[in-house]
Amino acid sequence: MALYRAHVLICKGTGCTASGSAPVFEAFKTELARRGLDKEVMLVETGCHGMCEMGPIVVVYPEGSFYCQVKPEDIPELVEEHLYKGRILQRLLYTTPDVEKKKIPHYRDIPFYGKQRRIVLRNCGYINPDNIEEYIARDGYQALAKVLLELPPEETLDIVKKSGLRGRGGAGFPAGRKWEFARMAPGDKKYIVCNADEGDPGAFMDRSVLEGDPHSVVEGMLIGAYVIGSDEGYIYCRAEYPLAIKRLNTAIEQATEMGLMGDNIMGTGFSFKLHIKEGAGAFVCGEETALMASIEGKRGMPNPRPPFPANSGLWGKPTNINNVETWANIPQIILNGAEWFSSVGTETSKGTKIFALTGKVNNTGLVEAPMGMTLREVIYDIGGGIPNDKKFKAVQLGGPSGGCLPESMLDTPVDYESINATGAIMGSGGMVVTDEDTCIVDFAKFFLTFVQNESCGKCPFCRIGTKRMLEILERICEGKGKLEDLDLLEDLAQKVKDGSLCALGGTAPNPVQTTIKYFRDEYLAHIVDKKCPAKVCTALIHYTIDPDKCIGCTRCARECPVSAISGEIKKPHLIDQDICIKCGRCMAVCPVKAISVE
Repeated sequence: MALYRAHVLICKGTGCTASGSAPVFEAFKTELARRGLDKEVMLVETGCHGMCEMGPIVVVYPEGSFYCQVKPEDIPELVEEHLYKGRILQRLLYTTPDVEKKKIPHYRDIPFYGKQRRIVLRNCGYINPDNIEEYIARDGYQALAKVLLELPPEETLDIVKKSGLRGRGGAGFPAGRKWEFARMAPGDKKYIVCNADEGDPGAFMDRSVLEGDPHSVVEGMLIGAYVIGSDEGYIYCRAEYPLAIKRLNTAIEQATEMGLMGDNIMGTGFSFKLHIKEGAGAFVCGEETALMASIEGKRGMPNPRPPFPANSGLWGKPTNINNVETWANIPQIILNGAEWFSSVGTETSKGTKIFALTGKVNNTGLVEAPMGMTLREVIYDIGGGIPNDKKFKAVQLGGPSGGCLPESMLDTPVDYESINATGAIMGSGGMVVTDEDTCIVDFAKFFLTFVQNESCGKCPFCRIGTKRMLEILERICEGKGKLEDLDLLEDLAQKVKDGSLCALGGTAPNPVQTTIKYFRDEYLAHIVDKKCPAKVCTALIHYTIDPDKCIGCTRCARECPVSAISGEIKKPHLIDQDICIKCGRCMAVCPVKAISVE
């Protein structure tokens, strides 16, 4: 086996790939060959590091130097300084977003990673996901070997139950109990399924795990199949995740070639085969019964429960469904024990949770935090706080059917019970941060628009109820709202929640209910005062030019797309409010800040 004095890890996750990591990789390859260093320095393609806005990311070992936003033209200097002369290239290091603008030379010292506990993401960014040997070098498939060779299914199930692992797909149902239901269900044919249908706006947790460490999910499913007594499984992944599907296919092929999947695995008599079902990208297919219908080739629509999948799932057979993050936890629980896993987290919520931290926060990306960490710690200590000295306004938890929490609730611990008590939900882990420039009514309208569009239309409460709610929100944003609209919204929300067939409809009103609960003043400002405090809703704002500041440069008039601004050179200009479409272009280009919005 060849030895290398340095390893250069280049992120090839979707975020970094979109920022240009493929040309960076090729530039490294060319430059190392040109300098004759290609036998001393090994290039490795990895999955996501989490800090997606800093991509393309390059990490050089053994130092662990973390380089950000690297471009192909940076590579000759990076090779010259770091790999040839042994000096860290300061200008490409991560810089803190605070006033100190401190350069952090080492991966381990970056505050974004300091408070995280990476169990599921342990291999993402460290190994080549297309190389099963690198996964095995990080104890991969050791847990499978342990259960097949040492532990009967009952003991394996007991470990999972004692660990306290709860399903990470959103509902938080205990994974061990779910396995037990499927194991106890009668039937000579049983299925297991991985729910990788991730449709929340801004969420990319599951995609990153599949792209960065697909073998951990495959190994978790193998262990689950062994416990339940299944010989066949499916990974349901939306087709818009092509890289994740490519790496899953590679992982399945490699595991099969090495005798870790297929017939008579490790000579134990246990056999299992795994398929990938590409979904069309409907949000409702994240619901279990709709997902199974889609796998069976039917339209992805939910069905009433019972019967539950554990008794009658795919093609009427007992079926167990867990999501990507849940499966990826399993190998580490088996290897390290139930006590190890349950020592992390809170009394009722064990382990860690991955969040896709997005919106108005300095460090956006993937965060794996121990259960029980407060929202404030996640947003400020890991996320680096709100950019541009803006004021925090709200955090949306749980995706489009989650809830918006105000600043007064930032010290809420992130665990299932505490989050549910606020009216929000843990969901699959979406966390969208907003600042003072976000209109909370418009924000609620955005999420309700999404779930209304994604409703499969099967039940009237979801199909019609969310439509009527959306119409009311649109009316309020247009300045046509009435006070009684708030009562009507709350009444409709409760009816949709209670009467909908599946979780999509059952949770769809959450953004509306929580914003009315925590930001009622902002609704009243729209309805009573006919004002949008965040100055977002175009029907409730207007732009004006301060004649004392305007220098008559004519730039605003030249940039206005509808010619609503008039005035002579070197004299104050005016905006015709009847023509203005309130695009804000004039204010953005004014060199003396003479234009304001009210």
